[in-house]
Amino acid sequence: MDQAKQISRGSNSSFYYAFNLLNSEKRNAMNTVYAFCRRTDDIVDESNDSQEIKYENLRRWRIELEKALAGSSYYPLLNKLSSTIKKFNIPVQPFFELLKGMEMDLQKNRYLTFDDLQLYCYRVASTVGLMCIEIFGYKHESTRDFAVNLGIALQLTNILRDIKKDAAAGRIYLPKEDLKRFHYSETDLINLTYNENFKLMMQYEVNRTKYYFNKATDCLNLDDKGKMFAARAMQHIYTRILDKIVDADYDVYNNNVKATTIEKIWISFGVWAKYTLVYR
Repeated sequence: MDQAKQISRGSNSSFYYAFNLLNSEKRNAMNTVYAFCRRTDDIVDESNDSQEIKYENLRRWRIELEKALAGSSYYPLLNKLSSTIKKFNIPVQPFFELLKGMEMDLQKNRYLTFDDLQLYCYRVASTVGLMCIEIFGYKHESTRDFAVNLGIALQLTNILRDIKKDAAAGRIYLPKEDLKRFHYSETDLINLTYNENFKLMMQYEVNRTKYYFNKATDCLNLDDKGKMFAARAMQHIYTRILDKIVDADYDVYNNNVKATTIEKIWISFGVWAKYTLVYR
């Protein structure tokens, strides 16, 4: 099996189910982009290496990406990515911005303000959307705004879902200004304290995330909706996760909030069917 396809299928991510209904050419391109993003993320998150070694591995990965774009890399995946970038005329800046986002995870484990967090969300998620829309194809510049806002919403959903896991790893993504606003301390979060202040804070964070989902929808022109069905499937899957957080009364500490495989499949197929019949 092709390495990129193997990485995508093995992840069991929402990404795999949302993009599996694309035609083979676009699906292969998306698998390649996803594999690059997954490998980049793994450099930072999946190893027990020291921070120094992770920095060095990320630096080498960037150099090899530059080599692939210029001609040839040691890594077949990066060479395939380079071919995909050229085939679909994808701007290279989002790939390097993604690397900067991964560097942020090595540089900091706290965020003072939402503006700080928004930059992180843009770099690790909106950039992926900007890569993907070039593969899908689009007519209107507003679709770029769709990708940016959707990426922020998706990453914020991840952050809310994974508060417990991130805290165990020593990371708190919720901005300090929000913790202060709701009188909920870092110690409370690390100790997984579920109380009224936490619920009020989570309600605030969920509403902000919904704002970015809605903003993404508003940016998507009718002409481009049919081509964006895969991205919209991701949007619906993550909206379901957000709804489950609310249904759990925001208790992400004691509930494993996620979309099931069956839900991912049905949502993806339903969005594909709707967009194929209505917008194409």
